[in-house]
Amino acid sequence: MNIMQYESKIWATADLLRGCGIKESEWPSFMMPFFALVMVESRLARMIDEEKEILGEEVFKVMEPSDRYEILRDKGQGYNVSIVEHHKNLAEICKNDKAFDIDFTAYLDSFDGETKDLLGVDATDGEKFLDIKGVITKLKAKKVLYGYTKLWSEIDLKPFNNSEITTLEEHIKRKWADISAETAGEQYTPDDVIALMAEIIADKMEDSDNLLKIYDPTCGGGNLLFGVEDRINEKFTRLTETFGQDWNDALYALAKIESRFRQDSKIEHGNTLTEDKFYNDSFDVVIANPPYGVSWKGYEKDIKADKTERFKYIPSISDGQLLFMQHLVSKMNDDAIGVVVHNGSTLFSGDAGSAESNIRKWLLDTDLVEAVIQLPTDEFFNTGIYTYLWVLNKNKNPGCIDKVMLINASEKFTPLKKSKGSKRKEVDAANRIEIVQTLLAFEDNAYARVFDKEHFYFNKQALMLTNVDSDGRSFAESLKPGKKSQVLKPIKISTGEIQLDRFTITEVDPEKYQSLAEAYEEYYKPLIAGLDYKEQALTIETAEGSYYYDSDRETLIRETGGQMVALGCGKIVIKASLKKATKTRAAAIEITAELTPDLQKDYEIIPYHKDEAANQQAIEDFMARYISKPFTLLDNVVGVELNFNKIFYQPEKLRPVPEILNELAQLDAQLKALESELEL
Repeated sequence: MNIMQYESKIWATADLLRGCGIKESEWPSFMMPFFALVMVESRLARMIDEEKEILGEEVFKVMEPSDRYEILRDKGQGYNVSIVEHHKNLAEICKNDKAFDIDFTAYLDSFDGETKDLLGVDATDGEKFLDIKGVITKLKAKKVLYGYTKLWSEIDLKPFNNSEITTLEEHIKRKWADISAETAGEQYTPDDVIALMAEIIADKMEDSDNLLKIYDPTCGGGNLLFGVEDRINEKFTRLTETFGQDWNDALYALAKIESRFRQDSKIEHGNTLTEDKFYNDSFDVVIANPPYGVSWKGYEKDIKADKTERFKYIPSISDGQLLFMQHLVSKMNDDAIGVVVHNGSTLFSGDAGSAESNIRKWLLDTDLVEAVIQLPTDEFFNTGIYTYLWVLNKNKNPGCIDKVMLINASEKFTPLKKSKGSKRKEVDAANRIEIVQTLLAFEDNAYARVFDKEHFYFNKQALMLTNVDSDGRSFAESLKPGKKSQVLKPIKISTGEIQLDRFTITEVDPEKYQSLAEAYEEYYKPLIAGLDYKEQALTIETAEGSYYYDSDRETLIRETGGQMVALGCGKIVIKASLKKATKTRAAAIEITAELTPDLQKDYEIIPYHKDEAANQQAIEDFMARYISKPFTLLDNVVGVELNFNKIFYQPEKLRPVPEILNELAQLDAQLKALESELEL
């Protein structure tokens, strides 16, 4: 028998949901608890049969119920009195529609406490996990509970082993992801991506008697965590132990139920970023596909108050991917390997000095990043964007130390014959082998490049430019030594429309304004803020002469007795302020004017050199070559970004000019022929 025969039968249960008006996006919430119910029942039934075979059916039959309970409880896989003691499984209960409600309630109540909690049998206002109680209530209201349960009772998974049931479970969860995941990869990582991640990890491993501890802090339903474990177990004889955590109630419950049928597996419920359930543990393998672009505002206070020192920098509140990255690094033991799925924002979002850039710099400074692999678009079930595998390694080979490899695997795929949601491509076995071999070789090829890690660093050099006029002069040259500006004592300030001749205002028209403060806020402040010395022909008259800005020459002019003197490029600054009353002076609105050099803060992006002296020389050489105005160097901040487009961009090959001219000549001939036909 092939267990996949049940895939279509399980999805046929959705037809009943559709028929009673339940939206497609809600189907998973109705199907998850019943799938878990069938899965638990089948495994429990097999466990009973195995014990009967070991002890003998007659011996098992005459055992005291408490003894049977102890034997099965010790296996940690659950218990159900209705099945074990009364031989009433879901199929038996559904044979009698008259007694169904009573029998089904008794059946659910017969599970052990942990199973009931995970299914949500007694859920009230607290954690509901799979919330089968809520689903049953809704199905009863639709009057389809019996019919829906009967469809599930016809799915007999008892003949199949754990591996086969897990395979079916992953296919079902993948379809749930197609219709219900709100963000890329939040619920389900495709099998081909899991296989690639597992093969990358396996390539860094060897057989050993040491226990291999595998950890996924965003394990969802467990497909990535258990998928990697299963593939490693196919290649090695090492004992493995899995650890996972997730705070989605339903997905945690599915992973927890699955973990109970595995030899060594611990699944915890809760928000990994605020409540790490494995805070004392470190791991040999860390993997994750954290949600992309999901805000962590709801627990911002907890993150900023975190005392674990996991978070070296706090990234933008709109995306928590790099929080998970830092958490994962904190969980790696001294020889650990990690593979993390991210979208492109973790590669380049945030300017130099931002938390995102600083996190990337920290990862490269500590030489944790061995490679970043760009996957094809249309790889995940609910997004068509590019995704990336970050390969982290705390035990790099000597040839990889202080280096990072970028692998552009965007073309390493096989098209699917039939799309699965947004998934139209898969990284097939042959391409996976090629990618892993490329990583192993750690050499440049047509789609992969190896760089010193500092290649991804850059200087963001701040500088203060001093603008000059058409003669190359700045107003700074007209100032007295040590002065940064020239304060004027205006007699009148005017533009084409505005005339000001009062510069200390202590009284205002009471018919217009009730106070100086009101006049300041409503009239003088916006008036002064709206003055533009370049655009409004602003003139300041003083006892010494008039000052204005000549836009054609980009210079300040002082005019005295008809004589105009160019002072150099600068600004006319008019300010208004409200002064409070003191013991010696009344409250007043004061208007001041001054001339300043025209300074402009700017930034230049300059290639980075790891040698400090060489880096400083590179900055100076850049300035000498490209900056013609006077300047002062300000702060320099080193940023980090990994930009695949810059490295792997292939410009479109231009056609030869003769070929284009020939084509134009042919088109011209065709047009003339058409014109001749029209004339006839």
